[in-house]
Order: sequence, then structure tokens, then C-alpha cells
Amino acid sequence: MGEPRDLRTTFDSAAATYQEARPDYPTELYDALVAAAGLHEGDRLLEIGCATGKATLPLARRGFAMTCLEPGPALAAAARRNLAELGEVDVVETTFETYRPATPQRFDLVLAATAWHWLDPTVRYRRAWELLVPGGHLAFWSATHVFPDGGDPFFAEIQPVYDEIGEALPGDAVRPRPGGLPDQRDEIDGTGLFEVVTVREVDWEVTYDAEGYLRLLDTFSGHIAMAPAKREHLYAEVRRRLASRPDGRLVRGWGAVLHVARRRG
Repeated sequence: MGEPRDLRTTFDSAAATYQEARPDYPTELYDALVAAAGLHEGDRLLEIGCATGKATLPLARRGFAMTCLEPGPALAAAARRNLAELGEVDVVETTFETYRPATPQRFDLVLAATAWHWLDPTVRYRRAWELLVPGGHLAFWSATHVFPDGGDPFFAEIQPVYDEIGEALPGDAVRPRPGGLPDQRDEIDGTGLFEVVTVREVDWEVTYDAEGYLRLLDTFSGHIAMAPAKREHLYAEVRRRLASRPDGRLVRGWGAVLHVARRRG
């Protein structure tokens, strides 16, 4: 299912379940990020689209001072609750494109966890460059579905239901394998503003029961925007098909390509 940029506002309706439903990013990803960007405790990080704080929590617990931008009021409120007991973490209800620090401030790292693709491509690199200290770093990644050889057949089996309700995959859709996700190093180099430090794919798997998987689908923009009758039919089929399995569960593969780039100039 496609996700045009005008769907980015749908996530605010999933604020109550987002933190629990969305997968945790592996520790390996954060370790690679910290090493590639040369981060140290106390460094200042600016996070774009923090949602409920899914990526914020693991980074804040490493001792970084974080300013987190989130345009959705319900998501921003949830993030403040989830991050309340941590130290230097500030959640600002705004978009990255319009954000202006209250006082002149630059950051050691600008990062986006599954949010970079929602930003205006004509301004995102320039704005990140402006907000970074000289030699600072930009990092972004997105969590997406990957399909290992011999993986769970559930996703191929459920696809005809999407076709039936008029939510078929686009004709050029691919089923990426672990280790085979595309990267954006050419785009980064093409800006002239950053030099690529590292590009690294991290893959993992999550096992879901029916209700856990449906909570996950409830955080996807395309499913949130789906007509209620279509969604009810789809969810009924998910429940029915998983109920026929001995353990009632499915295994979904996840992949994320971490990009870390150093500010030029």
C-alpha cells in the first residue's frame, strides 16, 4: 500500500497504541549509530518526528540531551508521558520544516527514525545542515517489511484479501529480502552538504498473535485511512486465518537501513 505524504497526519490517531505496537529497534542499530557519529554522553540530539518516543527512550538512556519534534498533539503528549522520568529531553509540538529553536542552538546529531521520508525533500537536507554544528552528523532509518527465504507464508496468503477490497499492491511493488533493502547514499552525496560515513542494514524478526498484529496494522497510515468496512473485513480475515494455526501466531521480518552522514563545511 502506498503512503503519499498527505497521510503523515494520520499517525496522531494511533497515539494510544503506537509505543506498544511498533517494534523496538535492535540495540545493534543504536550501537552502530553512536559509533559512526562519534557521540558522547551529554551531546545534543535533535530528533525529527519522535512519535511516542520509540527511538528517543534508548538514546536518552545513553545520556544524550534531546530535543524531539512531533507535529501530532496526541503523539507529543504521549511522548512527554513516556519520557517524563528522563533527564534532558524536551518534546516540541512542531514540524521539522517550521522548527526554530527558542534560543540560538545547534546540535551534534539530527536524526529521524522512520520519519525522514515524510519530510519535504526540497528542504530536509538543507535544514538539517543548518541545525548541525560543524562536523555534526545526520542519521536516519526506516523500519520496513522484509521477506526472508522460507519465511512465514502468511503475507502471501493474505494478499488476495487486500486485492479483494481494492487495496492491492502497486504493480512495481517488490518483496525485499533481508540485506537487500535500497539505500540513499547517492542522494546524500548529491546534496553536496553531507558525506556518507556509514550505511548499514539491520534485520530482525517479531512474532505476533492476531491482536498484536492488528494493533501494529492500526499504526500504519494506509490502514488508518482505510474505509472502515474494508478494514473490518481485512481484520476479520487476519483473525480467522491465524486462528487456524496451531499457535495462532505469525512471524514478520523487519529491516532498517541506517544512514549516518557528516556535515560538510
